[in-house]
Amino acid sequence: IPEGKEEMFDKLPTQYSHLYLAIEDKLAAVICIEDPVRPEASKVIARLKELGISKVVMMTGDSERTAKAIAGIVGVDEYYSEVLPEDKAKFVEKEKSLGRKVIMIGDGVNDAPALSYANVGVALGSTRTDVAMEAADITITQDNPLLVPGVIGLSKNTVKTIRENFAMVIGLNTFA
Repeated sequence: IPEGKEEMFDKLPTQYSHLYLAIEDKLAAVICIEDPVRPEASKVIARLKELGISKVVMMTGDSERTAKAIAGIVGVDEYYSEVLPEDKAKFVEKEKSLGRKVIMIGDGVNDAPALSYANVGVALGSTRTDVAMEAADITITQDNPLLVPGVIGLSKNTVKTIRENFAMVIGLNTFA
């Protein structure tokens, strides 16, 4: 870091990924790259929690600094940074081994292994990644994460209806 620029370097925005350019071992520039947080992200997280999902985790390949900033904005319970595809899959396996039901939501090739290991894998069709869509149990073809809580709510209602109908059939058969 050039002399006298330390304070400027320390104040770089944390929500951006940083690329450093050095000339002859001296920092010459920092390029800040923004992968903007989707405006509906925090609303999706809130709705998932309203549906009874007790632990919402964000796993990203981004740096710790960027992941921490984004996690704070969207309101997840935990976050993991600099995660590789196999790490996502191991995390899903670990959670399942602890007796937890895991819903994995992803949209790319890097998510495919974890999508296939999850109890329910949900692929967002925004990138139309065939591998992720094949690995998932559910594919949402629109690029709209707000549909995920709706799909989960719909599936809960479907299971409830099946159970009620099954109980009614058993009751009627028993009565008959």
